[in-house]
Amino acid sequence: MTTASDRAWLTPNLRTLSAVSLLQDAASEMLYPVLPIFLTVTLGAPAAVVGVVEGAAEGVAAVTRLLAGRLSDRFGRKPLIALGYGLAAAGKLLIAVAVVWPVVLGGRCVDRLGKGVRGAPRDALLMVGADPSARGRIFGFHRAADTAGAVIGPAVGLALYELLGHRIRPLLLIAVIPAVLSVALVAAVRDDSRPTPRATPAARPGIAPPAGLSPQLRRLILVLALFSLVNFPDALLLLRAHDLGLSTGSVIAAYIVYNAVYAAASYPAGALSDRLPRYVVFATGLGFFAIGYLGLGLAHSAWLVFVLLPLYGGFAACTDGVGKAWVASLAPPDRQGGAQGLFQALTGGAVLVAGLWAGFAWHGNGRLPLLVAGGVGLATAIGLLAFGHRLAAPAPVHQDSPG
Repeated sequence: MTTASDRAWLTPNLRTLSAVSLLQDAASEMLYPVLPIFLTVTLGAPAAVVGVVEGAAEGVAAVTRLLAGRLSDRFGRKPLIALGYGLAAAGKLLIAVAVVWPVVLGGRCVDRLGKGVRGAPRDALLMVGADPSARGRIFGFHRAADTAGAVIGPAVGLALYELLGHRIRPLLLIAVIPAVLSVALVAAVRDDSRPTPRATPAARPGIAPPAGLSPQLRRLILVLALFSLVNFPDALLLLRAHDLGLSTGSVIAAYIVYNAVYAAASYPAGALSDRLPRYVVFATGLGFFAIGYLGLGLAHSAWLVFVLLPLYGGFAACTDGVGKAWVASLAPPDRQGGAQGLFQALTGGAVLVAGLWAGFAWHGNGRLPLLVAGGVGLATAIGLLAFGHRLAAPAPVHQDSPG
């Protein structure tokens, strides 16, 4: 039996922004699985450059997320969302025409700059007019749609890769098309929220919006950011798959399977986090992280990639949308953008560090950074199961709904 309350979470903005994200992710993931090979084979860059490029790009996104989240709480969200998707399209075009790896670095930074600009205001806008008791479902649905694009993009990319005679550059140019379409679709987004004087802490001038966040929320963000220091970019996992003997086409196929699991499990994981403590669902995801990283670090056979990457998809499904919902449940209504921005900035900055140390520690096969990261992920999962209740919302989420 479905009631109006059950459907209240599926707002027009959630549907529109999910479609926008699907198109943009289709574009991003059409090029992402071939990018490590494009850098190391086509452009001749060393393996460490893959970590540097992805780490630097995430660092740019991290700084931008913090600023964009705070600005969106004060001045509005739709313009920042449109700008973010526009920059992402421009960055993909820059990558497609690159002939040396520093241009790819610039393109990835512009692309991730766009991600940083749009992420926090978009995530805050998802909650406008929505049932607060359905945070997990809302972010889970959005992640499922976003990741559906990550299935469609590589699938189309793999077909085009074969049709284009295994040439990567034409594939990168085609990836720009859905990115541009996503920018156009932003026009359908409704931003009925308007900043109020309370959104700017006039009573306490000089105190930035994140200062209004509770100590509990700050501790949560700190814990998740510390874990992200070992969560290096997925491009290095794909490089490991290639090093194990998978062809370029097989790497793309494995990435498609990974994203299919991620997409299929995101909404159920989000919905489950509305019923169970979020730290339990998140810790489960960290368990999948440990299996994926330790498995890839110990693997000697290429076929194992098709087992381990799908399991790793469970990590993304149980942590990405769930983490955002966890932050949203602890943040006050007029600090949603700032809270998401701070969370995404610190975790993104940690991914920058992870990409740098893992890239420089790769040493041919990448076993050492994979084993270290997998061990830390397992320890973090155990720690969350034991002490995660201290970071849970002060009251069950279902009690947030009116009634």
